[in-house]
Amino acid sequence: MNEFLTVALTFPTLPYSIVLAFSVLYWLLAALGVVDHGSGGHGLDLQLGDDGLHGISGMFSRLGLGGAPVMLVIALLAFFGWTVTYFVHLLLLQPLPATLRWLAGSATAVLALLPAIPLTILVLRPVRRLLLRLRPVAQASLLGRVGVVASPQVTAQVGHANVDDGGAGLILQVRIGGGEPLARGERVVLLDYLPQHNHYLVAREQDHPTLSFHASLIPGDKEIHR
Repeated sequence: MNEFLTVALTFPTLPYSIVLAFSVLYWLLAALGVVDHGSGGHGLDLQLGDDGLHGISGMFSRLGLGGAPVMLVIALLAFFGWTVTYFVHLLLLQPLPATLRWLAGSATAVLALLPAIPLTILVLRPVRRLLLRLRPVAQASLLGRVGVVASPQVTAQVGHANVDDGGAGLILQVRIGGGEPLARGERVVLLDYLPQHNHYLVAREQDHPTLSFHASLIPGDKEIHR
């Protein structure tokens, strides 16, 4: 334990330890709602303006690290950089004389980002897909769109459907007002959104041909076909 703390709290591992500790603290505070992690709400706002987190975000995008929260990218880079630096420090740098250790340590701290960047990109791939599916949508803009029932059935209590939004597609909670349940694979039209229940009221497409036809005329809209 003493050796671990010695390596983690001395150069060149120390800078990564500080950034990693800050990242962990940030996400703990974000989970408690104390800081604003970009989704709105109250708490301490750590946005730093165009020369702060926004500027960092632009730099990350050029490196292929965009499409995810900036602090998540920083946390992953810090973790992988810390791992590389820690083991190089532990296994190779400790026996070196002080001057040589500082020179080699400086190079190690910089070069640790070379494996950290591709590893972070690899981890972010599924995260980006998840964030894309969870991104906010304008609920009213979806009304009149056509979807396909994806659950075994849609009733007044349960059900979900796939809706093509022109991007990655959406999986929406849907319900019917009453009558015969809708089976998997049936095409439905989104009639209304109930925010208090976070679901859409739908009906069979053939029962509302005017709505589905109107939706198909909106520029950029596409319908899902079985």
